[in-house]
Amino acid sequence: MRIGLVACDIFEPEFEHLIKDDPDFVHKEYVEFALHAYPDDMRAKLMEKVNALEGSVDAVLLGYAVCQSLGGITEAVNVPTVMFEGDDCICVLLGAKEYTNEKKICTGTWFSSPGWAREGIGGIIKELHLDSFEGVDPMVFMDMMFESYERCLYIDTGVKDEKGEYIARSKDFAEKLRLRHDERGGSLTAFASAIKKGNDRARSSS
Repeated sequence: MRIGLVACDIFEPEFEHLIKDDPDFVHKEYVEFALHAYPDDMRAKLMEKVNALEGSVDAVLLGYAVCQSLGGITEAVNVPTVMFEGDDCICVLLGAKEYTNEKKICTGTWFSSPGWAREGIGGIIKELHLDSFEGVDPMVFMDMMFESYERCLYIDTGVKDEKGEYIARSKDFAEKLRLRHDERGGSLTAFASAIKKGNDRARSSS
């Protein structure tokens, strides 16, 4: 079987933890998360990347949730493709029920994860082009954006980086934006399910 992975780089830590040495994944590509700022462009770019794998893989695992613009994309591409269920990446990591519960606990929650913690404040500034205003410190905009937030919730998915920096970066993010920092466990169940679906789809197509 030949499976291609095209995934948001926010999910790179989890995918590398699970399929780093899996020989069935003959193509792995992590796409810059900043594309989320341009939903229509993101959909077009991902379709292009998936279609480019036609003939070289039996199926593609698209490592994305619906993310505003990706509904129905698996039917719109030329290669058998599966993807996550759920509205966004946090729903993938927590499940819909727990995601809702955490938002009830604290409406003003910024959800962090290994991938989001790795990007940090700099990643958000880059995504939203907050550094494009000459003479203005991007943190001015960050402070305005996070004025209504109360906490940063780190979702520990069980993946570790060599230097143990994920949690440290998440705490640094919270400190710089004056947020309370909480932690909780996440789950790789959605990843395992998507990988199984990818294998099943590849098997039926090969």
